[in-house]
Amino acid sequence: MARDTRSIVKMSRREGYALHPKAHKALAKRTTMPGQPANSRGPRNKASQYSLQLREKQKVKRLYGLLEKQFSNLMKEASRRQGQSGENLLHLLELRLDNAIYRSGLAVSRRAARQLATHGHFMLNGRRVDIPSIRMKEGDVLIARPKSTKSEYFKRIDEVSPANPDAIPAWLKVDRKKLQITITGLPSRDDAEPDINEQLIVEYYSR
Repeated sequence: MARDTRSIVKMSRREGYALHPKAHKALAKRTTMPGQPANSRGPRNKASQYSLQLREKQKVKRLYGLLEKQFSNLMKEASRRQGQSGENLLHLLELRLDNAIYRSGLAVSRRAARQLATHGHFMLNGRRVDIPSIRMKEGDVLIARPKSTKSEYFKRIDEVSPANPDAIPAWLKVDRKKLQITITGLPSRDDAEPDINEQLIVEYYSR
């Protein structure tokens, strides 16, 4: 299964945005792009409109862990749907299976959630799944496989990924004791990161 294996910290520096929890400390130490002198002001101060659009597209694509073709196809689908294309795109991204695992608090990052999904640690509506991009729908139930609950990761889940009830969106119901996630509704624009400018992404693909 194709995936981006580049350093998430380097990509975070390139976008000037923490794409992973461990990137926060690295960005605090050095905000310049990889390969750029520490005292350089960088091109972000002189960014063209196209550059802003490209960087926003790259930021969101990397934030959710998609490759270019996957992201482009999702944008095409979002454009065909009724409503605002940008919000439709974020809606589709939020409904990915790996994102649901991440939003539930059972993984500390989307990369970690993707790995859990790829290794088949969850069952969706009673069937084992290993495809992170599966689109969730209202009423779906994700639960850790009985065999997986005995793994060191899930035994130490409260240490690996501490519970934070305030961070769980309203469209998810989480039972950490059962390691179960229930899709109780659909995500809204407010459930995605507030500092995403989806209109720039729409403009990029509308060129």
